[in-house]
Amino acid sequence: MRRMTARPANAHQARLLRLLRDHGPNSRAQLGDQVDLSRSKLAVEVDRLLETGLVVADGLAASRGGRRSHNVRLAPALRFLGIDIGATSVDVAVTNAELEVLGHLTQPMDVREGPVAVFEQALALAGKLKASGVAEGFDGAGIGVPGPVRFPEGVPVAPPIMPGWDGFPVREALSQELGCPVMVDNDVNLMAVGEQHAGVARTVQDFLFVKIGTGIGCGIVVGGEVYRGTTGSAGDIGHIQVEPDGRPCACGNRGCLEAYFGGASLARDAEAAAREGTSPELAARRAAAGTLGAPEVAAAAAAGDPVALDLIRTGGSRTGQVIAGLVSFFNPGLVVIGGGVTGLGHTLLAAIRTQVYRQSLPLATNNLPIVLGELGQAAGVTGAARLISDHLFSPA
Repeated sequence: MRRMTARPANAHQARLLRLLRDHGPNSRAQLGDQVDLSRSKLAVEVDRLLETGLVVADGLAASRGGRRSHNVRLAPALRFLGIDIGATSVDVAVTNAELEVLGHLTQPMDVREGPVAVFEQALALAGKLKASGVAEGFDGAGIGVPGPVRFPEGVPVAPPIMPGWDGFPVREALSQELGCPVMVDNDVNLMAVGEQHAGVARTVQDFLFVKIGTGIGCGIVVGGEVYRGTTGSAGDIGHIQVEPDGRPCACGNRGCLEAYFGGASLARDAEAAAREGTSPELAARRAAAGTLGAPEVAAAAAAGDPVALDLIRTGGSRTGQVIAGLVSFFNPGLVVIGGGVTGLGHTLLAAIRTQVYRQSLPLATNNLPIVLGELGQAAGVTGAARLISDHLFSPA
């Protein structure tokens, strides 16, 4: 059954809903301190929100002297679905209206299987979450995919690692399946939004979120808003050249950052070291695990393996080379490093920092933190829930 979620009637109501989402239950008096409305106008807008069912009364507020104000909060029954599709896995989570994660499932998945197969898995995970009792239905869903997205239509555009996805009507198809409004964006943008909402970037308006996963991408936040570019491909830094006439890249060019670092390149180089006998430690881990990836390289590095350490440091240095150019161009207040490959930890972070601080102008880096994200896997699904709530908490 389709859940018809009401929408705010004007910008004042939208502002009130977002304040309640971001700061939790609040009194009418406290809300009045944060919005530019007279007491009588505020009362009218809150009462109208109460009538829509988006907001409910929540008892009396603590006294501030005189007559006590009433608390209001977002409706406890509101539920948002966040789906974060990566190159090799899918994460699905359910949140309440304040974007607290109530249930979260993940499973391996190859995005190259195509949209129909991938969304069958994602919907199956959503069904399991519903069956667990955290949601009866969904009021909206946000979806991240690992490629450029034509944002107004919710359609992937020429994604280099996603055969069969170009032009697929993700928003339309999933809205019909789920029976609720759906919004779609690039997965790295949503991870940036997740860290902005509940992670390390909560107090920053201008920052870069660099995801190092199977490939490498960058979410760009300007004045608190994601910058997507004219065609949705802003932040595709994995295809910035780091070596002229270098290794061939999946995009068709040569010498791209992704050809040298990221989960896929790291696994290939680690396999080569194990196969050629330059790293007995990696060879032993490949024999034990059957394969090599970022976790095995991280474990080998922790054991002091010089080849694994060199792979991490060299990859971090190349990534830092690209980020240094971005820092000089954009002058952000923060750089956040996230994604699955960040399990390589502080060896990777130190290599990135060293290169950025060495290459960028001191004026841009004097007070520039370069840090690991706080939310880990939850960043993408939190950002997806934030995306759909931003849509629903905007005037219709």
